Amino acid sequence: MDRKIVYFDNNATTQVAPEVREAMLPFFGELYGNPSSMHFFGGQVGAYVTKAREEVAAFLNCEPDEVYFTSCATESDNTAIRGCADWWGKSMKMVTTAVEHPAVLQPGRRLKAQGHEVVELPVDATGQIDLERLRAELKGTQHALVSVMWANNETGVVFPIREVAEIAKEYGATVHTDAVQVAGKIPIDVKKVPVDMLSISGHKFHAPKGVGVFYLRRGTKCKPFMLGGHQESGRRAGTENVPYIVGLAKACELATAHMADEARALQPLRDKLEAGILATCPNVRVNGDRAHRLPNTLNVSFEYIEGEAIAYHLSDLGICISTGSACASGSLDPSHVIRAMGVPFTAVHGSIRFSLSRYNTMEEVDYVLEKLPPVVKNLRDLSPFGPDRDPTTFQ
Repeated sequence: MDRKIVYFDNNATTQVAPEVREAMLPFFGELYGNPSSMHFFGGQVGAYVTKAREEVAAFLNCEPDEVYFTSCATESDNTAIRGCADWWGKSMKMVTTAVEHPAVLQPGRRLKAQGHEVVELPVDATGQIDLERLRAELKGTQHALVSVMWANNETGVVFPIREVAEIAKEYGATVHTDAVQVAGKIPIDVKKVPVDMLSISGHKFHAPKGVGVFYLRRGTKCKPFMLGGHQESGRRAGTENVPYIVGLAKACELATAHMADEARALQPLRDKLEAGILATCPNVRVNGDRAHRLPNTLNVSFEYIEGEAIAYHLSDLGICISTGSACASGSLDPSHVIRAMGVPFTAVHGSIRFSLSRYNTMEEVDYVLEKLPPVVKNLRDLSPFGPDRDPTTFQ
């Protein structure tokens, strides 16, 4: 492509690492056997799946037989929620949060429509939950599923997932976490954080789209979600996607080796971007807990203008950003995450997410800071809304 591209939408998807592509290539060519086949050729390919499972297990600090490969984290989330509901039936209570990814909220709301008890915990202005409210919801429960994301995909807010899991365990609850946004950014250790189920997706940390992981702790009561074959120890039917599984394992290896260095490199870029926006654009607020957030993520709201308009104008300049979750990008409704945090209506429509990766540079941050303020000013000049105008029609 000839045009300049500044890609700051890495929470939506990431560039596949060259090392990952290289690891995958043989499985599109000479190593094309079905890993479930009994002959030597299938067994040769199956050995790579076994090795990949061991590498992912090392990444999560779990046992290889607790790792199941899926198509994506959405499938993994649905597996956790539906699997527990199928096991316990309507005696199960699900406790989640109001700011979860739709891959958790929508299955939970379907359970509620089917007669299950489902509670979505509110968040405060920083995007954090009240742990005592969680404790109160679990008191007296017989079978409970707690599903709380490790970090929010829109704001980057990191939840106290270890404390969440420990409280849940006090009441005998099963714990699931959508760990999509922390994978490759901060360490995951399921021996230190006592979750029973965990979901990650390869394309969020430089593996390809189309492969994910469902971690299931030994002994956790959860029925299989995908039926029809013996693959993945009978827990996820369907021929294994070998090239992508190998790529995911390579991405885990790279993340383990470089995670700390990348965090140290990304945070100054994120912080310079934040400081520059606040210095050059009036009527802007940073969304989320600034003390507990991913090093690569910045969510800001520009008052009195639409985030979609900002995104379109920046796209024309080669700058790729998001107004929220990529899975909800077709919706004109304001972000459910930003609304749940109580952001004023003058700003809720103007939220923008910047999310960086190892391939971003300080020069790209400077380019965004050069191009963004004029876009914001021009949109505000055209807007009928503003601090000196009647805002009531903005609702």
